[in-house]
Amino acid sequence: MAQANIYIDTNRVISTISPLLFSGFAEHMGRCIYEGIYDPASPHADEHGLRRDVLAALHDLNLRSIRYPGGNFLSGYCWEDGIGPKDQRPRRRDLAWKSIETNQFGTDEFLHFCGELNTEPMLGVNMGTGSIQDAANLVEYCNGPVGTRYGDRRARHGHADPYGVKYWCVGNEMDGPWQIGHLDAVEYGKKAREAAKMMRWHDPSVALVLCGSSNSEMPTYPEWDRTVLELCWDQVNYHSMHYYAGNWDGDTDSYLALSAEFENFVDTLTGVLRYVKARCRSKHDVYLSWDEWNVWYKDRSGDGRWTEAPHLSEEVYNLEDALVVAQWLNVFLRKSDVLKIACIAQIVNVISPITTSRDSLLKHTTYYPLLFFSKLAAGIALDVNVKSPTYQTKKFGEMPLLDVSSSYDEANNMQAIFIVNRSQTRSVTAELHWQDRTPEAIRAAHQLSAPDSKVFNSFENPNRVVPTQITAPRLDGQSAILELAPLSFTALEVKL
Repeated sequence: MAQANIYIDTNRVISTISPLLFSGFAEHMGRCIYEGIYDPASPHADEHGLRRDVLAALHDLNLRSIRYPGGNFLSGYCWEDGIGPKDQRPRRRDLAWKSIETNQFGTDEFLHFCGELNTEPMLGVNMGTGSIQDAANLVEYCNGPVGTRYGDRRARHGHADPYGVKYWCVGNEMDGPWQIGHLDAVEYGKKAREAAKMMRWHDPSVALVLCGSSNSEMPTYPEWDRTVLELCWDQVNYHSMHYYAGNWDGDTDSYLALSAEFENFVDTLTGVLRYVKARCRSKHDVYLSWDEWNVWYKDRSGDGRWTEAPHLSEEVYNLEDALVVAQWLNVFLRKSDVLKIACIAQIVNVISPITTSRDSLLKHTTYYPLLFFSKLAAGIALDVNVKSPTYQTKKFGEMPLLDVSSSYDEANNMQAIFIVNRSQTRSVTAELHWQDRTPEAIRAAHQLSAPDSKVFNSFENPNRVVPTQITAPRLDGQSAILELAPLSFTALEVKL
């Protein structure tokens, strides 16, 4: 059995944790919207067509914001198709996913959905086929007063008061040649800057997210990021980053060490932010928004064959996927000084921790790490000192067996500690050391684990991999000993 030591000091502060790190993403792709969020034919539907079981599962996750409506879909979407009387809304061919878009769910329905979840909406504006005027019009529709064209249209549709949408994405993945209306960095930067100006003139309080590189393998990365930030620095608040992970090579040891790649992605873009701020001689700060992240490699289907709500990219997640998600969330805490928004993509059916059938709902393994982080991680992120045994990986060389993060909520005097044991075979005895405080109690210890990294939940066996409450380690003054099973994610609730 391996031995490790974890040293915790509430004086070693990384940053305040932004609640928006625990956010989601809903795109008009596959069955995310139709048969996911909105399914009037389901026995679980409420009077608005929203699935009550989906609302309940998402409510438990307490997602602080949800990004909408895309995604690749955004770059060909006319938002005015999705407002007004439903019987007058046009059916369209969605070129992004080769699907039929009925437009029965649009801006007003989404904002009602966010209200049901008590979550902040994050709306995207079309920088592909859309114009800067279209972007400004959508801000006016959502946030403008009555008395002019778009405020009056919103009032006619049943919402006289402005919605007050704060967070806005200025396009999606515009660096990608696959994107409808793809632009190079200079073209996009200039268009985004002018759109941002008009959007802010309608509502100076909006917070804008600029399109960053679609992933760290793009040939234009990170030059794209530097170029667009230099053109738009003083007009935006956040810079977007996207990344999808997968065990493409069947190399589980390296897959379970992907936090190294996640951290490198953040560190590179942090360097770009610092350079551009200095280059622009600016006092304004721009932060990172990881507004698409998830495991995605087993089901990459994206061709809807011109049908409504096709089954696209409905990934089935196993234990090792959940451990990668848990490490991703650890990275979010460790990089919380610069990373302020993160949206898991997506929230139902499409590459999601939740899958629906007409009559039921399944929570995948990846649901549970997000649940515990969203519930427990609050206040400040702590710089935890970890002395861990290592193991060898093909991709990253020598890596520690343990991946750890921690938060401290001073208001409630509660600490959370999150630990992943990456080893497929070795248990780890971890000795926890509180260096500045004597804990009052370890209130609870939760663990997600199984002997096989490939085990998964299904509609037939939905509780095959679920967290259990293990015996909390006994405190001995300022120390405690915790046994960590192989292939495990553990969350501790500590009263200080």
